[in-house]
Amino acid sequence: MSLYLILLLVFPCLGFIGLFSFRKRANNWAGYVGIALTLTGLGGSLVMLNQALNQSQVYLVEWFSMNGKPIMLSFLVDNQTLMMLVVVHFVAVLVQLFSISYLHDEPGRWRYFAFLQLFVFSMLGIVLAGSLLLMYVFWELVGLSSYLLIGFWYERPRAVWAAKKAFLLNRIGDAGFLIGILLVFWQFGTTEFSVLTHQDGVLSGESSVLFTVIGVCLFCGAIGKSAQFPLSDWLPDAMEGPTPVSALIHAATMVAAGIFLLGRIHPFLTPDALIVVAIIGTITMLLGAYRAIFQTDIKKLLAYSTVSQLGLMVMGMGVGAKEAALFHLLTHAFFKAGLFLCAGIIIHAVHTQDTRQMGGLRQKMPVTFWAYTICAAALAGLPFFSGFLSKDAILIGAFEWAKHTGGIAYVIPVIGLISAGLTAFYVIRQWKQVFFGENQGGYRHEQIVHDADSFMKVPVILLAILSFFIWFSFNPADAAHGWFFRMFPVEAAETGHGMVAILSVLVVAIGLLGGFYSTAIGPLPSLIMLLQGIHDVIEKLFVSLFEKIRNRLKWLNEHADETDRHVFLIAPLQKIAYWTNRIDRRMIDVMVNGVGYVTVIGAHAIGRFDKLIVDGVVNALAWLAGFVGNRIRNLQNGRVQSYFVVMLLGVLLMIFLFF
Repeated sequence: MSLYLILLLVFPCLGFIGLFSFRKRANNWAGYVGIALTLTGLGGSLVMLNQALNQSQVYLVEWFSMNGKPIMLSFLVDNQTLMMLVVVHFVAVLVQLFSISYLHDEPGRWRYFAFLQLFVFSMLGIVLAGSLLLMYVFWELVGLSSYLLIGFWYERPRAVWAAKKAFLLNRIGDAGFLIGILLVFWQFGTTEFSVLTHQDGVLSGESSVLFTVIGVCLFCGAIGKSAQFPLSDWLPDAMEGPTPVSALIHAATMVAAGIFLLGRIHPFLTPDALIVVAIIGTITMLLGAYRAIFQTDIKKLLAYSTVSQLGLMVMGMGVGAKEAALFHLLTHAFFKAGLFLCAGIIIHAVHTQDTRQMGGLRQKMPVTFWAYTICAAALAGLPFFSGFLSKDAILIGAFEWAKHTGGIAYVIPVIGLISAGLTAFYVIRQWKQVFFGENQGGYRHEQIVHDADSFMKVPVILLAILSFFIWFSFNPADAAHGWFFRMFPVEAAETGHGMVAILSVLVVAIGLLGGFYSTAIGPLPSLIMLLQGIHDVIEKLFVSLFEKIRNRLKWLNEHADETDRHVFLIAPLQKIAYWTNRIDRRMIDVMVNGVGYVTVIGAHAIGRFDKLIVDGVVNALAWLAGFVGNRIRNLQNGRVQSYFVVMLLGVLLMIFLFF
């Protein structure tokens, strides 16, 4: 088994190094090499799934020692690891297959596929890591990989800006994550998951603030990577990268890392920390769904949808429905990757991302239409699709948690239902705008608009097929007896499943009807226009009351040429650096230099005193002694005449003194 682990990491690493070594010479075959390596990894993952299912195994190798204490390089293989290995490899294979055709004219294909291999390597490291410390190493590599892929078209200012924004916001979350890791090591002397997961009995009744702080700090890593409030703004802007990259980031790699982390540390989180997780997830879920309503960019709508769905998963983790959240992570990977790849086909055909300039594509792109329809139905949570099963599983867990918690706790599952209705609303609205009606002017030569080739069709067809319920449960209304919940056992909920399912279907139906008719032309304004009007009124009120504050907060705007210098977080950091520099120059430097000047002047004064006074007195006495000695020595010359003269002078001196 350890050989499989090594090979799974070696293959993408070799792909990255090899493609970077050959550079432009690898342009024609880079995609095929990447697919071959990832397919090999997928085969190895399936073998491991067959051999290690329902078995938790830890592989340890000494990494380095700290103060005589060994730090182990550990790998953990359990059901959660096996599930993510298959998902990451499978989606990565389809994305690379899609990319061969999507980027066939791109001169830097070798660089693109090399970065994809690095991305896969980094994500596999997170999945296989058996300790928080090792996970953090690969965690940062995922951040680097996303920066490289989002900014792949580095000649475009918006792409470079989006890559920087993603990198900076993730560093904020990662700083909290690192603090949590250090606190865990300080408290327990280890960061091994195999040890930490046995602390649940102690922590569940622990009221100490320390353990809650540790859990919240570790959760900060998920806030950054999985784009949770308040660090969620980087994900929609990450759409500046190639569309297949968006599919990979949103489905199986970067944003999935935060949910995977929560699944790993879930037994370690205190009840108070779990409440924080649930609240953050709920806020993110609602805000993501709300902001998606007003999007006219086909990719950005899907991006805000991902933010909302990630919030739903985080909420599920917070209310104790860990297994349901992981189930939604699995189903979401397939239908969201399918939606992004379908969006890529549409953009590739009509050369615009604005849904207002689309329309009438249903007959021209039938395969894309049906694939998009199926995946959108799964996202909306319609019965007979995978999204319905996984969303309902989380909502059931949320209502069960609210039932035991009581009081205001019911707000969280109710907001979950409202978000499900908003999701259905914006999904059906975009679907109708893109595929029905008439051409709105986004493409002039309708005869050249056609469906995708086989390289792009095959991935979306496979992902659409996997969006049906049958692959997860034979019961289209309940996944509790499906293979996933046998792989991740969970106690049966006391809350009636039927009632939650009925409420969910009712809310989704209302959302679908509202979204479908909101685009209809009639004497009355559409619902979406009404919401947009309310939104605009609130915005104008805010501007009129807080114009000065608004001007101060220009750095919160999205990228534009006039606000390029005020991008998110860079401007405030520049302000902090500016004032820190002023304090450093005008206070600290003045104090240090003043002390230095006084010290130098004092040193010179003491030196002069030492030289003129102390050394002067000593040297004067020495000179006087030498002078007197020399004079007296001259008298001792052995001459009688000299002795007589001295004696005479002495007698005369005595006569002078005493008489």
